[in-house]
Formats: sequence, C-alpha cells, structure tokens
Amino acid sequence: MSVELSAVQDVEMFTASFSADQQRELAKRLTTFLSQYRHLSDSYIIEFFTEDLWHTLPSSWQAVLQELSYPQIADLFLDATNEDRRYPSVWPLSLLAFRATAHALAFPRECRHEQGRVASSMKPEEFQENQSQSSLLGHIFRKHVKPKKQHEIRKLGMLVKQLCDQTDCNRVVDVGSGQGHLTRFLSFGLGLSVTAIEADHTLVTMASRFDGQLIWALAKENQKKNCSSQLPVSQSSPHHVARWVNPKAPWEAFIKQLRAAGCVSEGPPTPSGPSKKKLRGWKRQGRSHGVQTSPSHGSTHSDAHSQDSNKTESEEESSNENCCSCIQPVYQEDVNPEENSLQGYPDFVLTGLHACGDLSTTLLRHFVNCPHVRGITSVACCYMKITTKENPTPPGLVVPPVGGLGHESVPSEFGYPMSSWVRGLPGHQLSYKAREGACHAVEDYIRRLREESKLLRTHCYRAMLETFIRDARPDLRRAGIQTIKKAHLLPFTEYACLGLPRVGLPPDLPLDVERVEAMLKQQGRVVVYFSLALLLAPVVETLVLLDRMIYLQEKGVDSQLVPLFDPNFSPRNFVLVALKPCG
Repeated sequence: MSVELSAVQDVEMFTASFSADQQRELAKRLTTFLSQYRHLSDSYIIEFFTEDLWHTLPSSWQAVLQELSYPQIADLFLDATNEDRRYPSVWPLSLLAFRATAHALAFPRECRHEQGRVASSMKPEEFQENQSQSSLLGHIFRKHVKPKKQHEIRKLGMLVKQLCDQTDCNRVVDVGSGQGHLTRFLSFGLGLSVTAIEADHTLVTMASRFDGQLIWALAKENQKKNCSSQLPVSQSSPHHVARWVNPKAPWEAFIKQLRAAGCVSEGPPTPSGPSKKKLRGWKRQGRSHGVQTSPSHGSTHSDAHSQDSNKTESEEESSNENCCSCIQPVYQEDVNPEENSLQGYPDFVLTGLHACGDLSTTLLRHFVNCPHVRGITSVACCYMKITTKENPTPPGLVVPPVGGLGHESVPSEFGYPMSSWVRGLPGHQLSYKAREGACHAVEDYIRRLREESKLLRTHCYRAMLETFIRDARPDLRRAGIQTIKKAHLLPFTEYACLGLPRVGLPPDLPLDVERVEAMLKQQGRVVVYFSLALLLAPVVETLVLLDRMIYLQEKGVDSQLVPLFDPNFSPRNFVLVALKPCG
C-alpha cells in the first residue's frame, strides 16, 4: 500500500525512494556503526582531563589530529559538503573510514539547491534585506517573533496548508503551541481552523493576548484606509486550550481534550475599542500582509476572540482572563474513553513544531491510532528527553500532574525505539549522552571553527574546572555549573572563581598555576575530540528519525522526511510528513 504525498511536491524529500527493506538495512548499518564508536558518542567533554579522553583514541589518530588548525577540523571532518579536502599529512585508513561512514549514513541536512551554504554566515535569502525581518512573512506575523521562528513558522505553515489541501481537511491541531506563533499564521494567514494545545498556562495566556494584538492592529490599519470589505475574523481566530498531553493516554483521551476546547470565555465585552460592526468591516489584506482572504470553515469556538477584540490594548494587557479563548485546568485528566461516543468528531491534521522529547512520539502514535487524524507534520527536538527502556525517566522529563494518569494509563511505550525492527537490532540502544549530542548544532560549530572563535575555549575551561572540582570533592561528578556569561572572554582563573561557588566550593580554591598552563595548551586537543563526537550527532539523529519512519511503515503508513528549514538557521530542521491512506 502506498500513499502519494503530492501535497509536499514543492519540497525535496530524499527518503521518498527508500523502500521498507532499504529503511531496515540502513537501520542495521546505523546501529552497527554507532555501537563501534559508542565510546565517543557516550563521552562527556568536561571529562576530557579527568578521564584522559585523548588517549582513548587510537595512537595513529592522535598523531595526525593534534596538529590540525581549527579551520582544518571544519573542512576535513565536519563539513560533509566540502569536496576540496587537502590533508596536511597522510591519515590512517581507519580515520578516513570513520569520517566517510558518518557522512554517508546521516540523512542530508540540506536540500540540494541550498548546498554550498553550509556553515556560512549568511542568513536565508528572506533575511537579506533586513536581518531580523523575513521578507516572505507578513509584518503582522513577525511581531514578538525572532527571525529563526519566522523562518520556521512560514515554511512549516505552508507545508501544513499543503497537507490540508491534499486531504481536503481544513482543521489543524497544533500541539505544544507555546506562544501561538505558528497557530496565528495557520489561522489568520492561511485560513485554517486551528486548535492549539499547550501545557503552560502562562504561554496560553500570552498566545491569546498576541492574537488580540494582531486583531487590534488589523482593525486600526483598516479603519485608517476606510476599508469596507470584510475579514471574517470570527471564523478564523485560533482556539487555545491549556492542557497537558499525557504520553501514556490513548487517543480517545486526546480527542476528549479537544472536545473540552469547546468552552467560550464568559467575560462581557468591554465598551471601549472599535465596535463589532467596525471590526467586521476589516479589509482582507491578502498577500501584502499574509492574511487569509477567504473565510475558513469548521471553526466553532470564535466568540471569545470576537469579544476580546473589542478591548483597547491597555485593557487587553490587564485582563488576561478574558484573552484566552479557553484555558482548561492542566490537571483534568479524568476523562473516560468509554463515555460519550467519539463518532462524528471532525477530521484534522496534526502538527507539532519542535515538540519536546516524548511529545513527538506521542503525536505519531495518535496519528496512527486515531481515525480522525488525516495527516501529520512532526518536527522533533530534545532527543535526550525521550524515554527508553534503559532510562525511563531521563533528566528534564516532564513529570505528569498529580493524579494525572488515573484510568487513562496504558502499558508503557517508550519514545525510543518505536519500531519493532529497531528494537530487535543488537546495539540499538542510545544513551542519554548520545541523544543529547544529537541536539547540537553542527553548522554553528563549523562556523566557530572557521572563524577561530574564542568561544571554542569554553569546553576546555569547563574540562579544566572539572579536574579541580574532583580534586576537592571526588564525589562531585559532572556537577551542573550552568552558563557563565562571556566565559570565553575571561582568563581561566576568573572563570574558576565564578564556577567553583556554584558547586559549593570556595572561589579562592588554590589552583596549581603550572597545571593550569599545561591544560590550556591542550585546548586544541579538546576541540578535536569534541569534533569527533560531534561528527556522530547527525548519525544518532538519523537513527532516531529512521526508527519513527519504520514504525509508521510497520503500521501501514508511508512517510517522508523533509529537511525543511535552513540548518544554518534552525538546527533541528527535519520534518516527518505522513498522510493516512484513503479508504
């Protein structure tokens, strides 16, 4: 069974030609390769000195690596697109094979037409005129939005719209919606009926307030132009709900959460601000502002926003309780899947922009199991927060609310591996450190190497500090220091004075000057070792994402992987796209 994903024909998907057998074979090669170099992917750079990591490398590697300049590390190791490699000495075949295999196994992070821009200082073309304002995104969608997020919401929003057109489905559910930047573009810009789910009440309140600001700005702008055309805002306003999506709950509970979004804010409209009559007289802005010029269909929960749009900006800021179209208590997880028929719930497309940890895998499972979900676009992040059999409660895992599981719980399903195939492969396990490394920005580090940035010394500083911490407190291993501002501009002694108190040690702890100098001279080795481990980051990410593709294939659903965002701008740039087969 095959599904033609013609909705995404405008973007390149290198996985489109992968057969099920090829996917499985690639997974075998990935696990074999990563198992062989697990000592690199599992190592912590802050233990470079305490664990003598340099001498864990083959001696033949050490001889050729220790003399490399920073730009050479970038060109000869990390930049997969560099075809003009000039070696200062003869490299051992094992080192050449390591680099070549890592590049060959990892999914390409760029579309072909963008290759050659890797690690350049240039931003995407849409930011050439203004470094902070996308020329391709309407100005009303740029407010409160950083350039990186502008780039992401525009490209993902258009892809979601294509899926909606392909499935003839106008409803979208945006999970982990945050401040609602993507939600607003989908709703006001593309005319889709959007329900946004976010666990953080504060972010939901901000999202609704920003919705109101957008509506208010449009009202003022169109009043100045004496516009008489109508923008049916009441039909296109997004609907926000503050709920925690339980990764252990079945899809029926998720649909119950969406049904709960049917509430309407009951606050009375305020007399100040433009009247409803004037609001309904807004002109459609079309492409000049990126606002949908035709009414969206299927939205049933827009009255709250119609009322809220009557407020002045000052009233809007001070009356958050009426800003949100719907804020449900996060802890209400007591719905019973057996109660009330779920028949008749409208179909929708599911999306999650950088859904953290297990949230991405939960959405994929809902997509597979829920008959109402027609398609999905999944952008993952925070792989280290994914649950595994070996580490079911990784650091940073979102703890479920008290009493939040109840009878909704289902047998535990881990975030990795999802597929039966990968689960059965020897050596498929990925440690917390390997998954954390997969979140690093390779392109950004290449840039630092080529610029010979002073930022490169921070890893050496932290590794040095680790040695003095363990000298004083052998029981403290990899203690959290947190970021020390502008550490790369400080001499090590000042850095140590700031870092030592953070682990309960005196800032004036005696430091052996000769030892400090000896370790500082090894900064180049620290950078080389970190680069070797970083070379494995895209390989680990490839295995995590391939596992998800194989899982979908095992469930009878074809999927494709899109390097949608510019990796120089948005490191987690892959979007997993899937549509349900018809019938």
